[in-house]
Amino acid sequence: MPEVYQLYGMSASLYMGKVRSYLRKQHIPFVERAGGDPYFAEKIVPAVGRMIMPVLETSNGTLIQDGADIIDFFEQQAAANNESMRLPAYPSTGVARAVAYLFELFGGEGMLRPAMHYRWNFDETNLSFLKNDFMASLFPSADVETAEKVFDFASKRMRAAAVAFGVTLESIPLIEQSYAEFLDLFSTHLKSAPYLLGGRPTIGDYGLIAPLFAHLARDPYPSLQMREYAPEVFRYVERMNAPEQVLTDGFSAGENLFSDDAMPATLKNLMRYVAQEYLPELRAQVQFANEWIDENLQLETGTNGLKKPESRVIGNVEFGWRGISLKTSVMPYRFYLLQRLQDSVMQASPAAQRAITDLFSETGLLEILDLTTYRRVERVNHLEVWGPDLRVSD
Repeated sequence: MPEVYQLYGMSASLYMGKVRSYLRKQHIPFVERAGGDPYFAEKIVPAVGRMIMPVLETSNGTLIQDGADIIDFFEQQAAANNESMRLPAYPSTGVARAVAYLFELFGGEGMLRPAMHYRWNFDETNLSFLKNDFMASLFPSADVETAEKVFDFASKRMRAAAVAFGVTLESIPLIEQSYAEFLDLFSTHLKSAPYLLGGRPTIGDYGLIAPLFAHLARDPYPSLQMREYAPEVFRYVERMNAPEQVLTDGFSAGENLFSDDAMPATLKNLMRYVAQEYLPELRAQVQFANEWIDENLQLETGTNGLKKPESRVIGNVEFGWRGISLKTSVMPYRFYLLQRLQDSVMQASPAAQRAITDLFSETGLLEILDLTTYRRVERVNHLEVWGPDLRVSD
């Protein structure tokens, strides 16, 4: 009998969507359990060091927290056992793999503004659904009064997080404009391929499905918007949540990815959009992190350098975005995902590295390959910590 894994989270969780889609696509048996399960609060939260989702538990009690780490767990497990994943998340060729990692980063971190705006700024349409959804996952047995208090607390935290991600009265019109551009570009791309890189999903798709499913295709207001204005994207969301291969849009049954030397123009246009939308923020955040590292010379390797080991934010930074100034929180986890992209380039063959450089240069993203923090971000015991200072030689 195959092992059945326990996956803790909530339906509304952005990062839960990444893992759930992967497990379904791989036909990996799992039981989805609510974050309000007493076992999660009593056993898992203390073990991982903070209240965070998703968390996967194996039959022997091993815990893996974070979508990227969970996917790595299964991909590495298959490699160690000399098995093939049904639909491997990581392309075997250098250019495709770099592009996939780019969209893992962008989906999970670069699309937070539209995800949070369309969830929390349309109460007339969304609020009843969100209350029911949050309480079903977080506190299903609560009485009405307690449920209201718990939701109000969670809602206030999430609305504050939206502001921390750059959702303000000034930025909202531009967020809506930006998201409309994304839907248009992605819709055009999906007319010729079922997934980001061709015939099967990759880590780039699992990055994109995180905001596209949990917030933008599931919450009432943006769901209607996507169905009406971007039906190709909505069907993509359905495909990404289906364990079977879906051929109803007229796509062939093949699972091949685009070859490294034949990335379509529609994909390049999406990459140009990422350069415009996310590169200014990432550049500013890396610069802030390096200045922060310089200001914390006593930063101990293997720690996050903050009073609380579970803290995720080291400060806030301002940058120019679409003609206005935005302030967002600096979270080292983003650099962890950025490193995955950069590491994949370093591991590619010399010929593939040249091709990656050419593609990223053509699409305005060459700088992203060199944006590095003075210390690498590592994940130790389910937490983000800083590695040694890379400027210090032995």
